[in-house]
Amino acid sequence: GWLFWRVMACGRRSGDSKRQVILFILCVCVCQSRAETLRYSLPEEMGRDSFVADIAKDLGVPLSQLAARKARVVSEGKEQLFRLNQNTGVLTAKESLDREEICPQSDTCTLVFKIFFENPLQLIRGEVEVRDVNDNSPVFPEKKMVLKILETASPGSRFPLESAQDKDVGINGLQNYSLGPNPHFSLAVGTGKDGVKYVELVLQRQLDREEQGELNLLLTAIDGGSPPRSGTAQVRIVVVDANDNAPVFEREVYEVRLAENSPLEQLVVTVAAADPDEGSNGKVRYAFTQTSERSRQLFQLNPATGEIRVAGKLDFEETKTHKMVVKATDGGGLSAHCKVQVEVLDVNDNAPEIALTSLTASIPEDAPPRTVVALFSVRDQDSGDNGRTECSIDGDLPFSLTPTFDNYYELRTNAALDRERTAEYNITITAMDWGKTRLSSQEIIFVQISDVNDNPPEFTQEVYTMSVTENNSPLLRIGSMKATDADAGKNARVSYALVRQEGKEQPEVSVNAETGDVYILRPLDYEKVRAFEVTVRAADSGSPPLSAQAVLRVVVRDENDNAPVLLHPPPDSSAAAELVPRWAPSGYLVAKVVAVDADVGQNAWLSYELAKATEPGLFRVGLHSGEVRTARAVTERDAARQRLLVLVRDRGQPPRSATATLAVALVDGFSEAHLRVSEEAPAADPDDPLTLYLIASLTCVSALFLATAVAAVVVKVRRARRSEVETLPTFPTTATESSAGSLPRSYLYDVCFAAGTVNSEFRFLRPLFPCFPAGLPPGPGEQRSSVCS
Repeated sequence: GWLFWRVMACGRRSGDSKRQVILFILCVCVCQSRAETLRYSLPEEMGRDSFVADIAKDLGVPLSQLAARKARVVSEGKEQLFRLNQNTGVLTAKESLDREEICPQSDTCTLVFKIFFENPLQLIRGEVEVRDVNDNSPVFPEKKMVLKILETASPGSRFPLESAQDKDVGINGLQNYSLGPNPHFSLAVGTGKDGVKYVELVLQRQLDREEQGELNLLLTAIDGGSPPRSGTAQVRIVVVDANDNAPVFEREVYEVRLAENSPLEQLVVTVAAADPDEGSNGKVRYAFTQTSERSRQLFQLNPATGEIRVAGKLDFEETKTHKMVVKATDGGGLSAHCKVQVEVLDVNDNAPEIALTSLTASIPEDAPPRTVVALFSVRDQDSGDNGRTECSIDGDLPFSLTPTFDNYYELRTNAALDRERTAEYNITITAMDWGKTRLSSQEIIFVQISDVNDNPPEFTQEVYTMSVTENNSPLLRIGSMKATDADAGKNARVSYALVRQEGKEQPEVSVNAETGDVYILRPLDYEKVRAFEVTVRAADSGSPPLSAQAVLRVVVRDENDNAPVLLHPPPDSSAAAELVPRWAPSGYLVAKVVAVDADVGQNAWLSYELAKATEPGLFRVGLHSGEVRTARAVTERDAARQRLLVLVRDRGQPPRSATATLAVALVDGFSEAHLRVSEEAPAADPDDPLTLYLIASLTCVSALFLATAVAAVVVKVRRARRSEVETLPTFPTTATESSAGSLPRSYLYDVCFAAGTVNSEFRFLRPLFPCFPAGLPPGPGEQRSSVCS
């Protein structure tokens, strides 16, 4: 890393971009081919977050690059012991380090870590040596030792003692022994081939059991720390009678090779010592001496037979060799020693271990192929082929593994991703070793695909048709429009809105922006609007937003809200006068009641019936035609004046109706009838205020009708231009419009002449003016009818 920054600095100073590129490539090649190792040391038992090194300074990396390149430190093994501060570049210990716990039975304790840089990817190896401090005192396996020595032992005889154990190493480990003052023994301290110190008692003066049967000595073990630490043990010397033969082992050293997966109680070796003495002096018993506590836990020695068997689980990765010393003692207290060395053979008993270093839990679905998802390492504690590993991905997934360096692998994408098809992946990585019995382990990596707004909303229908009955209440909900978006989150959050079209009126509907519910804003009138269409847009909340459109067609259903309107006779006339000759036969057409209904369908189907009549049996009304005819021939006995009440009713629910009143006069001739009407009608006074009021009212109504008609024509023309939906022509809704307009074709009347009369007679559908006899002038306010003759 230091070389990389020096090279880049030289390139910048030179200003030559081509040379800078060449130097950069050369630096990368050199760094990849031979990476340097950082080495540091740290005393054990330092406090938490203790300073280890200034990584940024040692590598020559600017502090800004540590965070930008996501620098981090990873320790070998399962436990992470160090922490790298990206802001200061300082490497610290996460917890207090105990050398005896981390590196038991090892003279040196070196912790290996790696520093990772990204963009570009770079690995730097580092080592931290944990220095021993004198924090452990020497400890004897037994606080009290008993040693039986024959009184015949000659001066200079040596008697091995149990060695003290000190977990510290080097100068802090066990250095020397001392013995309390006594007249018979001294100490001899030596160092074995394996570097372990041993201690022996040396007899300086002949023992005499009769003079002194026991001696109690204080043995002290001292280490070389500053200040030194020590441990003591009591040595009890028992002087026994003469036993002139000590046990003798068949071999001084027993060497055994044992597989690490050996079962419990398996026989390792049998040590044997012979004693030619008889009785108790020739009976030998065996025991471990000068043997570590761990070896005593793993192996069991039969004190009578000398058989050593497996008592614990052997682990090649923990300790490759176990050294033990067996002491054989006869009944007289004489003893001999032999060494047992057990070499543990490696067996493929450790599955590979997968350790994740970096993981991107979520990647966008538009991520390009070869995007790095995770970085992990594989470690197998076995050796040889048993420790050689390979990795693979289970299943057909759009991911691949790329080996990098030092048993590290990169998990990358190898195809395009689609969140709508697969939103998440459970990637199973299998690591397998190359042992004869292959062991494997798996790691499941969960990768979530984050959404990108690449799908527009989709309506469930292209055209939505909804209906509403006219005269609805305001803000009435008539249905709902639904659009779905295959994306997720805010990219799938759909909002609805009407598409405004220039030149068109404000629509009668509203769409809820969140739910898509359709509401009618105000009451509708079927007779004015029977159907209309609007365009609705559904847009998501992505960036940029995507949208889709659908057509909403609203059909207005008719309601029976219009009663029949009489066109003839006019509803404002008190009674329409009809003349029927006395000679009228059965079926004679008297009049025709004409009515229209602005509704449609069943609501506009009209029926006519005679509700009331002076003589009910004389007249009948056509159910569907409204024609009033004589039901029988007119006779002289029939009253001259007849009054009919015709009921016009539609078929709506509930039905609506209107009534028409007809006045029928039975006459021998039309002139007689006119004269009779004239005589009965009172003469109108032109100066009467009521007449003036009527004339003024008629003028105002006529002017208002003309203005209304003009406005209606203008509105009709504008609506015809704007609306795309054909509407049927509406019927007149007031009697005023009917009186001013013309009847439909089906209601036009022909002039009817009565045959067999002296005078020619005809009738027409308008008020009759009375006819006056020749030579008789009309009265005030009266005018002569053009049909009078």
